[in-house]
Amino acid sequence: MRTDLSIKEDVLDELQWQPHIDETQIGVVVKDGIVTLSGTVDSYVKKREAEKAAKSVVGVKAVAEDIEVQYGNSFKKSDTEIATAAVNALKWNISVPQNKVEVKVEDGWIYLSGEVMWAFEQNAAKKAVENLPGVKYVANNITLKNTVDAGDIKTKIKKAFERSADIDAKDITVKTDGHTVTLTGKVHSLKEKDDARRTAYYSPGVWTVENELEVVY
Repeated sequence: MRTDLSIKEDVLDELQWQPHIDETQIGVVVKDGIVTLSGTVDSYVKKREAEKAAKSVVGVKAVAEDIEVQYGNSFKKSDTEIATAAVNALKWNISVPQNKVEVKVEDGWIYLSGEVMWAFEQNAAKKAVENLPGVKYVANNITLKNTVDAGDIKTKIKKAFERSADIDAKDITVKTDGHTVTLTGKVHSLKEKDDARRTAYYSPGVWTVENELEVVY
């Protein structure tokens, strides 16, 4: 088992390796394999990249992310400006169905709501707005609703796991209850756990994923 000190060193090295992240702005604390990130960055993208970098390190069991986004005066945007930019970004994204997603902005936070048919549409909406100037956080509250037979979901997810080069399917059990999927078993990294959740979530007919996979190094 890896020590907290060695995990911390690798997380710091991984942050330093990222071209868009100033690792000196981010604090790293590790206890029992759980990484806490703190500090201040000047964009939401950097906040997400820091979390992604920490999750990629072997030995990390979970990431608690307390990084704040603070824009300089030249990059600050009013909520009205952010909302206008978000509406336009969704309008021009061909993966987002028209007139299905609603936008609310409060203190730089974007709240997305509405109902779409597919998970890729839900994800596309979030990606369309998260890189806009002035955005501090995106809360994706868009719900899914489609007519896919729930009985086919389990088979489709298992086949997707088997196709993936990043997921060891043999130790993952898939259970379905209607359009809710529960993943249990063991994976080898936090990244693999996230990949499994993402793969299951993108399967047609899935509305909710309960990710109970255990990370075992």
